[in-house]
Amino acid sequence: MKKKNIFSRFLVALCLFAICGTSSFTAQNISKFLEIEGIIVDKSNNDRLVFTDLVIKGTNISTVTNIDGEFLLKVPTEHSEGVVVITHLGYETKEIDIASFKGSTKIELTPAVTTLDAVSLVARPSNAKELVLQTLQKKGRLYNNDNTLMTAFYRETIKKRKKNASLSEAVVKIHKQPYTNYRKDNIELVKARKNTNYDRLDTLALKLQGGPFSNIYTDLVKYPEYIFTEEDIDDYEFSFDESTNIDKKLVYVVNFKQNPFIKDPLYYGKLFIDASTLALTNAVYSLNVENRHLASQMFVRKKPRKVDVYPTKATYRVKYRIQNGKWHYAYSNILLSFKVNWKGKLFNSIYTLNSEMAVTDWEITNTKVAKIEKQMLRPSTILTDQASGFSDPEFWGEYNIIEPEKSIENAISKIKRQLKKT
Repeated sequence: MKKKNIFSRFLVALCLFAICGTSSFTAQNISKFLEIEGIIVDKSNNDRLVFTDLVIKGTNISTVTNIDGEFLLKVPTEHSEGVVVITHLGYETKEIDIASFKGSTKIELTPAVTTLDAVSLVARPSNAKELVLQTLQKKGRLYNNDNTLMTAFYRETIKKRKKNASLSEAVVKIHKQPYTNYRKDNIELVKARKNTNYDRLDTLALKLQGGPFSNIYTDLVKYPEYIFTEEDIDDYEFSFDESTNIDKKLVYVVNFKQNPFIKDPLYYGKLFIDASTLALTNAVYSLNVENRHLASQMFVRKKPRKVDVYPTKATYRVKYRIQNGKWHYAYSNILLSFKVNWKGKLFNSIYTLNSEMAVTDWEITNTKVAKIEKQMLRPSTILTDQASGFSDPEFWGEYNIIEPEKSIENAISKIKRQLKKT
């Protein structure tokens, strides 16, 4: 059976020094704001909690914790007396007054105990596959059906083994289409910076084609065709895992994997479905890369003839946030790992590409289709080098970003030192 390249937009171009795409800048009106920062941990064992949501109550202003559990949230002064709502899957929700933040604050979340009462046991569907189908069919009622303009922060890193070789960051505007129509989302570039160490790439420029579009396409509710189509839904096995909860609401956990007789690379992972509404709240999944040849065909667009390239890992994460009774795309993360073998060379190279995008604010707009302007990105865009922004400590201004993890902080510090020398 021939399968289409699901996620064919997650492509890696291996080529010599070729600079593609665009990088545009627009002026921003800097308003006064205050910054609150800290770290979020599990109260029972002090483990740092990754991808935790922080939202200013009554607004759409938000951020997420990084891989070290750290966060920085820029709060407009008009909300300085407000409250931050902190949620994490499987933990009790916590609300903290913004005025109580002093310096870097350590916040402890309590693991939530999930109990299935008799009503829940009766209400839960007996067939996990049918539950998934019901979830995909409910997007018109459960998800935002207005044209929405989202502000988001995007970060993309490329590492050769454990050393950073390229770092890109951008603030974008996502022109999010209603979940009930088939128009694809558009992305507008607001501000960006990038630095690439081509020496570390050994004259091989490893580029993630698609940039922010790759992350927006992980929105399984808007783009279910990239994983679960009517044609291939039967190629998967579905089963229930232990339930969990978020914000004191029961969440079903559904495992899925490809049937053993399917040879083409498909996906496996977990879907987290709100028990009361059947809305998809989170998804964590990976591509089966056991078949190197077929998996390589899904990702590699261009490479030198003397090089063999194949993925060793491809993992995805997407999470949604609810506001005013409607769910919307909030965050996604993509991690791709590739092995590069040069013919005639004894050692191979391992590259890791990681991209993440977090929605930090949004508003309903009457604009049906985004205007085609110079700063509009295309799905084939690769952000160009623009290192100057790393020397400006106020580069992002009032825009919320994902706090950089330690390795990225070190990379930014090194870029700053290099810029000072030049």
